[in-house]
Amino acid sequence: MSFSSKVKEELSKDCNNPRHCCIAETAAIISMCGKVIFDEKDRVRIEIHTENVTVARKYFTLLKKTYNINTDISIRHSSSLNKSRSYILSVNDDETARKILMTCRLMKPFGVIEEDFSISDSLIIQRECCKRAFIRGAFLASGSVSDPVKTYHFEIVCLSEAKAKQLQMIMETFNINARVIKRRKYFVVYVKDSSQVVDLLNIMGAYNALMDMENVRIVKDMRNNVNRKVNCETANINKTVSAAVKQIEDIRFIQMSSAFDELPESLQEMAELRVRYPEATLAELGQLLDTPVGKSGVNHRLKKISLFADELRERHQQ
Repeated sequence: MSFSSKVKEELSKDCNNPRHCCIAETAAIISMCGKVIFDEKDRVRIEIHTENVTVARKYFTLLKKTYNINTDISIRHSSSLNKSRSYILSVNDDETARKILMTCRLMKPFGVIEEDFSISDSLIIQRECCKRAFIRGAFLASGSVSDPVKTYHFEIVCLSEAKAKQLQMIMETFNINARVIKRRKYFVVYVKDSSQVVDLLNIMGAYNALMDMENVRIVKDMRNNVNRKVNCETANINKTVSAAVKQIEDIRFIQMSSAFDELPESLQEMAELRVRYPEATLAELGQLLDTPVGKSGVNHRLKKISLFADELRERHQQ
């Protein structure tokens, strides 16, 4: 089971919310994946489509608890090779369907439905708990979240820009910086920041998934910290080795040029130790001197030796 499916399964089991939250969640579900059908006699029928059986069960429970109705459920099998199923929940009674749409603010008086099929006013999402329920319903209807082991990505696909903007606005009340992008004929509300994806799981009430994701984040952060330290140490080692190789090359050049005796005694001692102990650090070389010095003192002497080697090379070129 994918991480996204686990989140939806957890959310589908949460059916103990107050009626006003159930209405907000139902409104989001119908807005995102519902159809309102008028027949020739202007009677209204609602259809809700989903490919997730646990989500279908949640829809059924929501409508039963909120409106005390039993919806008709049908299963449609796909003709494609993956043999997927889609579940269709239908509210066929005109009076009941209108009641649902009116309480969800999806239908205005006299049977007028918003063109983009979004909630027509903010009455049902005034409370913070109802906003949480609306986001939860929208996610159950058309949302997904990536496996945190691979990447951090939360998104909800909307049929219109108005729905996407409305959802983005609701998320902003929880300080979620969601973005909207057009993907083919759809508008996608998405979040990529790991901490904000965690916040959204908390907002929706997916606490088990939240803990799973936090555990993954901790492991990934630890691994990244270790990798950064290893890379830093490796870079320092490479830098130290390269510097030592260059220093030894300069000393060998001075010796081959018969100019070693031109160096002061302190630099000669330093040069001999560098050649004898090519893998020693600056601090270790400093302690090996007859009169020990610190890293800066060793570095200063080695730089003088390199400058003398450069002067010798210039002499040979003239």
